[in-house]
Amino acid sequence: MTAPELHWEENGVPRSARWRSETGATPPKRVVVADDTLTADTAYRYACEGVGLLWRGDFQNARQLLLAVTRRVDKRPRKPVDTMLEAFNQHRQTQSQRARILGMLLIPFDAGHSIPLRRAPDAHLACEEAHGPANEPYVGSLRELLGLIGAYEWRKKGVEIPALNNRIHPHYGVFSPVRGEYVDLVANTPMPRGSVAFDIGTGTGVLAAVIARRGGKRVIATDLDPRALACARENLERLGLSGQVDVEQTDLFPEGRVSLIVCNPPWLPARPSSPLEHAVYDPDSKMLRGFLNGLKDHLTANGEGWLILSDLAEHLGLRTREQLLEMIETAGLRVIEKLDTRPVHGKAKDANDPLFAARSKEVTSLWRLGAA
Repeated sequence: MTAPELHWEENGVPRSARWRSETGATPPKRVVVADDTLTADTAYRYACEGVGLLWRGDFQNARQLLLAVTRRVDKRPRKPVDTMLEAFNQHRQTQSQRARILGMLLIPFDAGHSIPLRRAPDAHLACEEAHGPANEPYVGSLRELLGLIGAYEWRKKGVEIPALNNRIHPHYGVFSPVRGEYVDLVANTPMPRGSVAFDIGTGTGVLAAVIARRGGKRVIATDLDPRALACARENLERLGLSGQVDVEQTDLFPEGRVSLIVCNPPWLPARPSSPLEHAVYDPDSKMLRGFLNGLKDHLTANGEGWLILSDLAEHLGLRTREQLLEMIETAGLRVIEKLDTRPVHGKAKDANDPLFAARSKEVTSLWRLGAA
C-alpha cells in the first residue's frame, strides 16, 4: 500500500513529503507554511477550515499555539440534549471534530525521526516505538507527536498495580490499566480449582500476571494485536512470570478446556474512530458476543468464566441489562455470582464532564459465569 503524501508550496516551489498519522487521519488537502508570526485566531480559523499549518518556527511556540487553539475549540457551546444517548453521540462528534481541528498543526520530521525546528525535543525513541524506523523525511501532527511522547513517558514510568506490588508498563497503543478497580476484582475473587487459566484479550498482560501470582500454575494469554503481544511478553518477563504465562496470537480462545477463563472486553458497543480506540469501543459487542458464545466449549465441568464489564453502556443507552442477560442465556451460560465495585477515576466525580450523569452511576462488575 502506497503511503499517503502531503503537498504544499513553499517560496513558490511545489513540495511534498510522506504523511504519517497513527490515528489514520488523512492528510489535509490544503497546506500553508506557518511560523512564529501566526496568531492563534488565524490558526484557529485555518484549522476549522481544514487547512494544514506546516510549522517552520520555534517548536515551543508551536506548543503554545496548540494550547491557544485548544482553548478556542473547547469554548464552543454544547447543544442541549434530552437523553444520555444523545449526549454520548454529541460527545463523540465533538471529540472527533476537536481531534480534526487540533490535528491541523503539522510538524516536519527528518529521517530518523529528528525534528528540524528550534528548541525541538529529541523524540526519536518515542516515535520509533510507535512507528518503527524512519528512513525518509515525513510530516505529522504536533498533537499526535505530543501523544507519542506522553505514552513513551508512561511506558518508562509504568502504572502501579497494588495486586502485583509492582508496575505494569503499557506500550503505545495498548490500553493502560489505570482503572485499577477491575484488576482488584480479579485479584480478590475466589478462584475455581484447577491449574490452567486463559486470559482473553490480554493487552498489557496485567490480568494474566494477577492470576499467575494467585496460584495459576499455567496461564495462556491471548491477543491479536502485535503491540499488545509484545507489551504482555515484556511485562511478564519483567515480573518473572514468563515461565508461567504463555502469550499467543489467537482470536479469543486457544485450544483446550480449563477451569478459569478471564476476559475484560471493550466496554462500549460503538464504532471506534481510530485504531487507538479499539480497546474502548466494541462495535455491535462483537468481542463480548464472541467470548460468551465460545466460553462453554472451553470450560471444564465446574469451570468458571469471569467477564469484567462496566455498566456504563447501559447508562448511556447503548445496551440494556436485559440484552446482556439474553446474550449470556443464549450462549448456554448461567450467572453464578456478580461482584460489583465503583470506579474511582476522576471523570466519575467531574460534574463538568458531558457524560457525568452516566459516569457518576457507573458500576464495574465481575460476572462469574458457568455452563447452564
